[in-house]
Amino acid sequence: MKLSAIALFISAATATPVNELVKRTPPNIPSAASAISMLASLTVRTSDPSGYDRNLFPHWITISGSCNTRETVLARDGTNVIQASDCSAVSGSWYSPYDGATWTAASDVDIDHVIPLSDAWKSGANTWTTALRQQFANDLTNPQLIAVTDNVNQAKGDKSPDLWKPPLTSYYCTYAKMWVKVKSAWSLSVKSAEKSALASMLNTC
Repeated sequence: MKLSAIALFISAATATPVNELVKRTPPNIPSAASAISMLASLTVRTSDPSGYDRNLFPHWITISGSCNTRETVLARDGTNVIQASDCSAVSGSWYSPYDGATWTAASDVDIDHVIPLSDAWKSGANTWTTALRQQFANDLTNPQLIAVTDNVNQAKGDKSPDLWKPPLTSYYCTYAKMWVKVKSAWSLSVKSAEKSALASMLNTC
């Protein structure tokens, strides 16, 4: 599988509001019906390969000008975001759909890999090239990256939906749709328990 290079225009001028430029949500979230169909087609694996190392997934690469992936997602997912000349977010607010919290400091927000990098490794990325793993870790085309409360993201860690779900049950549907879409787009496998958990979450849609 080969994905095209990602390009996204983000204004990085001092005191420039950027959120009018892009939609404040991860892109390409499928309908529930599409997600259910995608889930049914995913390969179920019975074992996990070893050898994961986060450095095998180069992330927070430059996207446009001086803006890296994290800064690009902060601009996309926030409200009234103002960026300095180096593209860092100096003000704005960020609503975390995982837990319903709103933050006004970018330092309180993490960019979550919806499919954790270690889960991707176990799901098939162990056979990819480093270049392909870099594309995955910085994927702005699929709903793989989202700004959320930092300690909620840390609590999630590398857990799949059978072991962790967003604190807000009202977000189960969207979370499952994003998870399934990314796994389908990248031809990644699922565990049996993971597939069952996703099916249950999609039933809340």
